[in-house]
Amino acid sequence: MKLILVRHTETIWNRDKRIQGGSSDIALSEVGIRQAHLLAKFFKGENIAAIASSPLQRALNTANIIAEPHGLKVKEDAGFRELEVGELEGLSWADLGTSFSQFLLQEWQGQGTGSVKGGESFVQLQQRSWDSVEQLRRECDGDSVIVVSHYFATLSIIFKALGLLPEYLPKFRIANGGISVIEFTSNGPRLTAFNNTSFLNCGKN
Repeated sequence: MKLILVRHTETIWNRDKRIQGGSSDIALSEVGIRQAHLLAKFFKGENIAAIASSPLQRALNTANIIAEPHGLKVKEDAGFRELEVGELEGLSWADLGTSFSQFLLQEWQGQGTGSVKGGESFVQLQQRSWDSVEQLRRECDGDSVIVVSHYFATLSIIFKALGLLPEYLPKFRIANGGISVIEFTSNGPRLTAFNNTSFLNCGKN
């Protein structure tokens, strides 16, 4: 299976630099809607068997726009929801005094097993997101599948596929709409693309 991981496009809170986890159902901004249509144009010629999405509207709306040219119905899967961040929900990035990834890593005790108050651990996030990936592999083996999800949910899948520890999170960054690809082969999963934003060039033609 070729697993195409897409982070949702820009939301109002992305624009305002506020923390949005799995409990914030924030709408796409006008920029985000335009980005989603560029993604649809980018994927138009791709042979896609299925499209799955987090049920949160920022991911689901991105997925529905991508799905329209393919005539596919988006499969909502709660396993792809964003990390629950508890009491950090809605705070400004500036309130943390460090990067969000670095802050969470401290709360997770370096190994991803701890959590912020009212939130979930990286291990919990990774388990549910990977369970959903495994379900897609059973249903769509050999096909190309798009999953539209979120920043930490996407990274949890990539880290699981590559066997990376949570301590490396601050070294990674995925832009809104960023495309990453994992190909499942007889030799195991391979990351063949990471944070590809070339879809933005589709608007220049």
